[in-house]
Amino acid sequence: MPKLHRYSVVAKLPEKLLPLREIAANLWWTWDQNAINLFSRIAKLRPASLRLNPVELINSLSTTELESLLRDNGLLAQLAEVVERFNDYKHSRKWWNSSVGSEQMSGTSIAYFSLEFGLHETLPVYSGGLGVLAGDHLKAASDLGLPLVGVGLLYYEGYFAQYLNAEGWQQESYPRINPNRLPISPALAADGSPLTCKVKIREADVYLRAWRVDVGCVPLYLLDTNIPENEPQYRSITARLYGGDHHTRVQQELVLGVGGLKMLNALGFEPDVIHMNEGHSAFVALEQIRKLMVERDLSFEEARLATSTSSHFTTHTPVPAGNDVFPNELVSEYFAPYAKELGIKTDPLLRLGRIDEENHGEPFSMTVLALKTSNSANGVSMLHERVSTQLWQGLWPDLPREETPIANVTNGIHTTSWTSRDMAELYDRYLGPDWREAVANPETWNAVNQIPDEELWRIRCRSRSLLVQHCRERVKKQLERRGAGPIEIDHAGTILNPEALTIGFARRFAAYKRATLILQDIDRLVRLLGDMDRPVQFIFAGKAHPADQRGKELISSLVHAQHRPELRGRFVFLEDYDMGIARRLVHGVDVWLNNPRRPLEACGTSGMKVAVNGGLNMSVLDGWWCEAFDGANGWSIGQGEEYESESYHDQVESRSIYDLLEREVIPIFFDRNEVNVPVDWLRMAKHSIRTIAPQFSATRMVSEYAKDFYDPAARKHRSMVSCNFQDIRTAARAVERFEAGWQKLRILGVDADRVDELPIGRDLPVTVRVQLGSFSPEEIAVEVRYGIIDITDRMQEPKITELTNSQRIGDDGVYDFSGTIATERAGSFGLSVRVFPRINGKAERFLPRLVTWWE
Repeated sequence: MPKLHRYSVVAKLPEKLLPLREIAANLWWTWDQNAINLFSRIAKLRPASLRLNPVELINSLSTTELESLLRDNGLLAQLAEVVERFNDYKHSRKWWNSSVGSEQMSGTSIAYFSLEFGLHETLPVYSGGLGVLAGDHLKAASDLGLPLVGVGLLYYEGYFAQYLNAEGWQQESYPRINPNRLPISPALAADGSPLTCKVKIREADVYLRAWRVDVGCVPLYLLDTNIPENEPQYRSITARLYGGDHHTRVQQELVLGVGGLKMLNALGFEPDVIHMNEGHSAFVALEQIRKLMVERDLSFEEARLATSTSSHFTTHTPVPAGNDVFPNELVSEYFAPYAKELGIKTDPLLRLGRIDEENHGEPFSMTVLALKTSNSANGVSMLHERVSTQLWQGLWPDLPREETPIANVTNGIHTTSWTSRDMAELYDRYLGPDWREAVANPETWNAVNQIPDEELWRIRCRSRSLLVQHCRERVKKQLERRGAGPIEIDHAGTILNPEALTIGFARRFAAYKRATLILQDIDRLVRLLGDMDRPVQFIFAGKAHPADQRGKELISSLVHAQHRPELRGRFVFLEDYDMGIARRLVHGVDVWLNNPRRPLEACGTSGMKVAVNGGLNMSVLDGWWCEAFDGANGWSIGQGEEYESESYHDQVESRSIYDLLEREVIPIFFDRNEVNVPVDWLRMAKHSIRTIAPQFSATRMVSEYAKDFYDPAARKHRSMVSCNFQDIRTAARAVERFEAGWQKLRILGVDADRVDELPIGRDLPVTVRVQLGSFSPEEIAVEVRYGIIDITDRMQEPKITELTNSQRIGDDGVYDFSGTIATERAGSFGLSVRVFPRINGKAERFLPRLVTWWE
């Protein structure tokens, strides 16, 4: 076969149009409506497309089209306005510098690692909610001015493109991406050549290059192994997101973590803080340990302590499929060269991935590795925090569950990315043009009440109509590709009703999300959708992982349902779900249906996007909805119950869905005033916007990460560096000493004044006698944990007081530690006592096996 040389031809822009290329190359345009309008205007020169891609559009403009743009004074004025907005955005003083980052913290660098990023559908390096959340994190970080840099992988075959065969079974294709059509550019070395670095995979050197993506003011670097320097087997490491076997996954995560940090260093970044977004990226900790051992002459344990001091971890799911585990021998195989370089055995590495470090049969968990190499961690909703502390309590077996060091930062959305143009203009008129900068301030949203019902309803009807139009066009294309007949294709132009109550369901088709719950009682569903006076319709979309047969079965069931004559045209499944379809849906649906099996939905964010566009949520009390639902801003499916029997669970909650639709949702939607406006419905919609928009914004979310985790970690890191890691060396020696002598420490007795009943307001004296062994009182913290107890002797909302007064008793290392605890309320109380180390003046509660309780 003859060899083929590929090359690209791109448009040469006249000087007046040159800013188009800069703006198209920065994903800031995806959340600035003026920029979107500009590119949409240019796109009208071309045949209608379901997807807007400014880079591809501009690179393909003909000379004639460019001349037409130059003659369009209106467009040139619009371009000038967008350029001014873009420059103002880049150079304005932002929240980080004015609120958190002091002059002493200038030059701070925060590295955010994630296996996927969902920024826009034209950059297909995401599969679902984890990636979209990561993308919104970068956008909000840009808005707030955080000195953050993202690290991910560039998959040259993306996730996959979904299409359905005639039987409704999901099929996958893997179209290769063309970098010339994407908003990416190669990361360059000082001499202008593409920058590369290498990682060891087994015994082979695998070379990486990086592509830069500009997300407003935040750079994102996507690593790529598909380069000529690599053997074919290694070029395919970054072929597909979540593709391949265990070997592929380990290799991808090794490239992301180890290669990602090496690439950042080659680019001149020395991160003060490392944020691991899910366990996929946890190998970055091992690379940071290696780097500190080599460059700072630290021991393995010293480097691990230093790494954890400046690292943060976010866990996103309690579902096993989202928490990677690998056989120990597989990890040993890939990290043997790493251990050899450092002069250590692989066992210390493997122990970092096990809850029970002595259990050699326990597989290596990336989540456990991340938790053990981070100073702080969080779940992504209040409920998920509780679930996570239960799931991972084994790492801190000596602590009560509620003290397990996993905090909560509830997810949020990048509001301006997900708000429709019509709703944004409505907010401009009634909230004021600065609402985008104050999106997390509840006071910003109080003015929603001033929006006239007629005006809000007009926008809601237009958004629904645009969604119906888009669905018709999309289904037509699906049928044409499948080779359907002309009658079926013509019918696609009549599906769905722009006046009907429109209910949406779109997400990954994992079994626990229960996409087919609405099909539990098909006769009841048919009656609901068959009422011509009060029309109702459903739109579904979503992908199942290629290896998830159960997920594919769920899709097939929905597709078969849509072909039933009684549901035809009112029950629709859209193929190839992506961020573009997601935007259309959250803009246009009236109700967003969410019915996961509680408590497996860690958070979920799609319903938040519906709310800011004036839609309402109907959801199980799981994830974010537990925090958002107040009884008047949507509907709750059940009351947060959890059942042992899955079939019974499904029966109960499917009935709840039908009941809600029949008795509340449909009647309120179709209860109209004299001008055909549903006043009560819009009252709920406005209340939903007011209560959800500020609290569930990515601005609030990222500012919490910055204040609670990034800033403290960066300060600790700079303090470590300034003293040449002396505190870390001291801490490591102290831990070693405590581990050697802790078994000799004992609590000999507790004296609580021998009083069984106290009046409110009288402090209770407590004295604890401790055999310290080889330790001094200054090295030990003694705490009293007390609170009201229930009938099972479980403490409710316990408080903690440290006993700071110490007195030596005799010559054999026995000391009394004393203090008082307050009595502020009546009730049955209990107290317990514990002792743990103090290192560098700080009490350390979270060191495994270094806590002794009074027993």
